[in-house]
Order: sequence, then structure tokens, then C-alpha cells
Amino acid sequence: MAQKTLIRILHLVIVSGLLLIFTGHYLVTSDTLNHLGPLGFVIGASCIALGLIMSLPTKIYLTILLMRREKPSTQEKPSV
Repeated sequence: MAQKTLIRILHLVIVSGLLLIFTGHYLVTSDTLNHLGPLGFVIGASCIALGLIMSLPTKIYLTILLMRREKPSTQEKPSV
């Protein structure tokens, strides 16, 4: 897989993870799932957990990938 395609896929996973976090927060703090009782809270919390699982490791891997890609271009010439 090309590196550009991999980076694009990782960005999409990060964005979808953040959307899940925001959706879960909305479900937990709003009154939309009150009629479900504790199950409504579990649904919101599971959205937040899945969003964290999707976004955090992807950010770490993407940072490492971008650092490796940038490394050869940032080597300085020795000064005399």
C-alpha cells in the first residue's frame, strides 16, 4: 500500500474515532436515551470507548510514520 494512501486511511480512522467520542458524549449528557435507563448510559460509554480505541493508537502510529518520512530531509550538513 502506498504511504500516501495509508496516511489518508489513518486520518479517516482518526476522524471517525473523534466522531464516535463526540456522539458518545452527546448520548451520555443529553436526555435522548433516558427511557433506556442504564442501557442508554452503556451505549454512550461504549461509543466513547470505541472512539478512543480507534483514535489514540492511530495518532501514535501516524506520528511515528510522519517522523520516519521527515527524517531523511531534516539531516543537517556538518558545519566547518
